[in-house]
Amino acid sequence: MDNLTINKTPEKLVVDFFSRVWGGSHDLGAIDEMMTEDYVIITGGKEIKGRHNFKNWVSQFQQLLLNALTISQEAFANAAGTRVVSRWICSGNNNGIFGLPADGRYVSFTGIAIWEIKNGKLATCWVERSALELYKELTTK
Repeated sequence: MDNLTINKTPEKLVVDFFSRVWGGSHDLGAIDEMMTEDYVIITGGKEIKGRHNFKNWVSQFQQLLLNALTISQEAFANAAGTRVVSRWICSGNNNGIFGLPADGRYVSFTGIAIWEIKNGKLATCWVERSALELYKELTTK
């Protein structure tokens, strides 16, 4: 485990993940540093397994939501530091999200994630997001 990861609180690890991967720089290399090799995310009815597959999923999502930016609103951990709950807002410009026509429209949606932390790294994430609400907004004229 590297010193950058071991010295972070579980909450800081999650906030830094949002800042680096979903911030303006879209630092996909941070995924290798901050997540376990066998990282799993369950989101939108899909399960993405492994850092490599997750990195590809993030890259594809960021192509569908240009200028994607996720800002952490709140993060807190259980007493053992093995779970973190985070509340966040993601925004960007529609470039075909949900298979809809790319119209460049600014969109924003909220989400909550529950993270499992193992050995100072993100291991598993369960995400619930306001995708239905965003879909309805994009399909209403």
